[in-house]
Amino acid sequence: MKGTLKPPEAALPRPPRAYKRWASALLFAAALVASGWHLGLDFGRLVSGSGPMLRLFRAFLSPNWPYMLKVLPAVFETIRMAVLGTTLGALMSVPVIFAAARNVTPNRFVYGLARGVMNVLRTIPELLFAALFVALAGLGPTAGILAITVFSFGIIAKLTSEAVEAIDPGPLEALWAGGASRPVLFGYAVVPQVLPAFISYTLYTFEINVRAATVLGLVGAGGIGVMLNTAMKLLQYDKAASIILLIFAVVLLIEALSQSLRRRIA
Repeated sequence: MKGTLKPPEAALPRPPRAYKRWASALLFAAALVASGWHLGLDFGRLVSGSGPMLRLFRAFLSPNWPYMLKVLPAVFETIRMAVLGTTLGALMSVPVIFAAARNVTPNRFVYGLARGVMNVLRTIPELLFAALFVALAGLGPTAGILAITVFSFGIIAKLTSEAVEAIDPGPLEALWAGGASRPVLFGYAVVPQVLPAFISYTLYTFEINVRAATVLGLVGAGGIGVMLNTAMKLLQYDKAASIILLIFAVVLLIEALSQSLRRRIA
């Protein structure tokens, strides 16, 4: 058409040249090779060790089915640990969620302190927390619950505080312009927008904690991980296979239920 305006060529993005793509791919491959060489990665050892690995795999293919009935109480203990730890961590994270959101916390010191606490707690591995709490509270599920609580606190506070920063500012500004108090602002403009994300992140963290509670048993923090660790140390691979299969079934069931709840909330 006569009146159609064509955009200038400088405004159109230029595709990368072919040699730049090849150079980037070669640099990435060289970085991978250099990293493997520096770390001593030896594929030959993997091939030579395939025999023992196959024998171990065959041992896991013959699980001790009746042993699963003896494992069920420990499985329920693991689930209870995850439920308690996730719930306590979610409740503890509520005040930190709003303190770590820049759009609702004008005080920079409070904002920085909340962010720092979250970063520190997410930096320390869960197993280290479990070992510390085992030394404090002794062997058993109490140490595992405390470790899961701290882990859940850091994850839920981090994710939900970012959801608070992404809320629609319109209702907040309208209530603020109308002279609403801070409790009213939070109750009517912030909480309704953030609550679905908070519940969704809590359910997601619960899924992670069911798996993590199993690993925490390796350091004596209760749950089914204690039985799994014992079976592996005694080379009772049929019992270990039964425990792993039961954990797998429980994780799949909980994940399906959690995803269904999250879809309904969304």
